[in-house]
Amino acid sequence: MLNTFTLANGRLFQEEIDSLEELSRLRPIWVDLESPTPEEKQWIKQYFGLSIPDDAMNEDIEESARFHKEDNGDLHIRSDFLVADIQDPHTVRVAFILNLAEEALPSQGVLFSIHDEDVPVFRLLRLRARRAPGLIEDAKGVLLKLYDADAEYSADTLEGIYDELVRVSRLVLSGDVTDDLASSVLAAIAHQEDMNGRIRRNAMDTRRAVSFMLRIKMLTASQVEEARQILRDIDSLDSHTAFLFDKINFLMDATVGFININQNKIIKIFSVASVALLPPTLIASLYGMNFRYMPELAWRGGYPAALALMAASALLPMWYFRRRGWLK
Repeated sequence: MLNTFTLANGRLFQEEIDSLEELSRLRPIWVDLESPTPEEKQWIKQYFGLSIPDDAMNEDIEESARFHKEDNGDLHIRSDFLVADIQDPHTVRVAFILNLAEEALPSQGVLFSIHDEDVPVFRLLRLRARRAPGLIEDAKGVLLKLYDADAEYSADTLEGIYDELVRVSRLVLSGDVTDDLASSVLAAIAHQEDMNGRIRRNAMDTRRAVSFMLRIKMLTASQVEEARQILRDIDSLDSHTAFLFDKINFLMDATVGFININQNKIIKIFSVASVALLPPTLIASLYGMNFRYMPELAWRGGYPAALALMAASALLPMWYFRRRGWLK
């Protein structure tokens, strides 16, 4: 899918492109390619003179490979954007190409983004740009606003994580945690821990990209201040993710503690039962000895008396244990 975005009257307008002729009629500042076909890549090459590299979205974490500048002035930035899906949270690798130096190139001043699936942050920016005139001034502003929207998207996701942890903490701290409830609680905590970790990694990636933009001095004075504000927002995200990690660890320890308590209750019951049944076992063993001279064996009431003695020897310890509160 190929979408172009043109700037008119301070607003960003989107148009989906189905042919090279449609593309040639536009002067976009942003060209977004989602799972581009070979034909769409060819249109970009014919109209803008830009070849989309086949390894544009490779999972290469080396900074020299993800953030670099070509000899012709093309800036290459590869960033990961969060998709906070409830069932399948993950990140999407996006490759950005921006030429600001070579005015002879048709691609000069145009931001190109290449990715394999839809990115929520892109939708958020498109919605903002349609509603807020003057939000974006040029291709650099598009790139910067994408990172700004990414930081806000991460912040909103962190709020959702905190709300879920508050719900889980009410269940854990209620004190009535069964094994089934503990299992579901641990699954929920693990899910939020995974999401929190992805946000922290995503924030680190955004910091690296914005720092690269500042380092190569490609931004205007107002954009530099905006970039610094994004970095400050990311710092606050880092501290909040650290707080959530602490809360997650506390809830994890508390839940595991309740599981241990439940297991100890079961073990205690077996321990008490084994102690309570020890006296009748001793009595039964005593009268099971094969001695010839045992006075009770000739007694007509010996058998019922032995049973009564065994029952009494079992009930008396149980009564004592219950009185001491050991059976609760």
